[in-house]
Amino acid sequence: MNKTIKIGTRGSKLALWQANWVKSALADQHPALTVELVIIKTKGDKILDVPLAKVGGKGLFVKEIEDALLNRRVDLAVHSMKDMPAEIPQGLCIGAIPERENPQDVLISKNGHQLSELGAGALIGTSSLRRASQILHARPDLVIKPLRGNLDTRLKKLETENLDAVILAAAGVKRLGLEDRVTEYLDETIMLPAVGQGALCIEIRQNDPVIEPLVAALEHPQTRSVVMGERAFLNRLEGGCQVPIAAHGKIENNTFTICGLVATLDGTTVIKDTLSGPADSSAQIGLDLAEHLIAMGSQEIIENLKEDLDISHAG
Repeated sequence: MNKTIKIGTRGSKLALWQANWVKSALADQHPALTVELVIIKTKGDKILDVPLAKVGGKGLFVKEIEDALLNRRVDLAVHSMKDMPAEIPQGLCIGAIPERENPQDVLISKNGHQLSELGAGALIGTSSLRRASQILHARPDLVIKPLRGNLDTRLKKLETENLDAVILAAAGVKRLGLEDRVTEYLDETIMLPAVGQGALCIEIRQNDPVIEPLVAALEHPQTRSVVMGERAFLNRLEGGCQVPIAAHGKIENNTFTICGLVATLDGTTVIKDTLSGPADSSAQIGLDLAEHLIAMGSQEIIENLKEDLDISHAG
């Protein structure tokens, strides 16, 4: 094949690592292929002084790239799966989901203290409502300080903003070669990951006769099955960055198991459950788990949070 393929990506170090990984994987499969990166600035990259929940949440890091894909300025896009909204724009689809990296969150602390060792009143940097609510549930004596920016920016702010620790995704830390900075990998009993965390999303135009077969070689079927189960859970709960929602699925012995939660912002209420079933029914099991959480009262938490955000927007 003698063609130039353009990959749309954000410009952060992590986004470029991810896009270059896809570029290399495509070049390995098709040595004659020319692959170029097209860096696109998203709304999420431009607004750095406001928490994501207050500027729209999910979609902030993908919309402009999706527009470029729809307008044929790029041929495919590489995103972090956890940034993907539940709804994919008409005309686009998830072309491939490569094998997932570690989905956990990590604690990186200034003095090497693990979560249980941090003193009362310690400042924890994160702008993720999901992370903040779960930390406060485990350690209500800690103080959350909003923290925006790319992964490397947030690590720098650990020093410059007098924070005691920050919480980041293990996958991003590993991809940037910063594993030596990790103080603690947070167990999912304390910190359930974001939907899709650690997985990449290769987004393409639907029925693209050139790109669809190209990216198909990067597909990891088990990762797709797990991620689609998690996304079905998220979709049913109408979740985004505005609501502390988490889910993590896995497949063992052809059985799909998913744990999901919805929490209040202050972490005082956490509604959590786990469900298992056949691996080929992951999306249905994700939906069923969402229904379980709704029956346990999660919908009231979600509605109340949305009302609060609407009031703050109006104000």
